[in-house]
Amino acid sequence: MAVYVDDERTPWRGKLWCHLVADSLAELHEFAERLGLRRAWFQDRSEYPHYDVTLGMRWKALSLGAQEGDRRMMVACAKRLRSQLLEAS
Repeated sequence: MAVYVDDERTPWRGKLWCHLVADSLAELHEFAERLGLRRAWFQDRSEYPHYDVTLGMRWKALSLGAQEGDRRMMVACAKRLRSQLLEAS
């Protein structure tokens, strides 16, 4: 199991934003909590479930063991997360 963070750097509200995903919802939420993210910030209604993280939070995630994820990896993980959400509902 692993947690991944991309290097998207999308500008929004004066900050640069990246995406955080994982192999499982449980692992993603546990890691997000360690980062200090609120569960309410989980983007579960998007086509690709994820947490948005600032560039600074990206560096913290990497220091806590997240792996750098390329676009292919991020999309594959998000699709698995979407499947897990659908199974749980």
